[in-house]
Amino acid sequence: MGTAADAALTFRDATDADVDALVELIESAYRGESSRAGWTTEADILQGQRTDPEGVLEVVEAPDSRLLTVEREGRIVACCQLEHRGDHAYFGMFAVSPALQGAGLGRAVIAEAERQARESWGVTEMHMTVITVREDLIAWYERRGYRRTGRTTPFPYGDERFGIPQRDDLAFELLVKELV
Repeated sequence: MGTAADAALTFRDATDADVDALVELIESAYRGESSRAGWTTEADILQGQRTDPEGVLEVVEAPDSRLLTVEREGRIVACCQLEHRGDHAYFGMFAVSPALQGAGLGRAVIAEAERQARESWGVTEMHMTVITVREDLIAWYERRGYRRTGRTTPFPYGDERFGIPQRDDLAFELLVKELV
């Protein structure tokens, strides 16, 4: 069933030339007032930056890593990181333009990311980490077939590259999906 979200989408690997536009997209989806237009905002739990040009470029240039970039009508509207880690792939740096959230674009992107990870690397699982207090986001991933593992890692308090926490109970939980 097609939706407006997957009409005329172009999926491609990011290049160095995309870094600034990707940083702008990622920041707009997670931080500051612009992020409040969508439902994935972290503005109430984290301030400061979500990423920076160096971090995005590192993903673009890393071996066994891809930054899948999604365009519609020549404009970058979404992205996600795929990293090959042996028998599984890691899914991260997922961002959808706040103005386009809620219309199925995220579902289309994650489905394509899973397909590409399976076909490119032959992996059987996709892994991701999500901030544990993001219950709405975790529920969205669960509806896409991801399961909570209960395995957590601490939030990197004091490292402003990940933002400035507004609460003291942040941690990441590993979510896993079997790719069949």
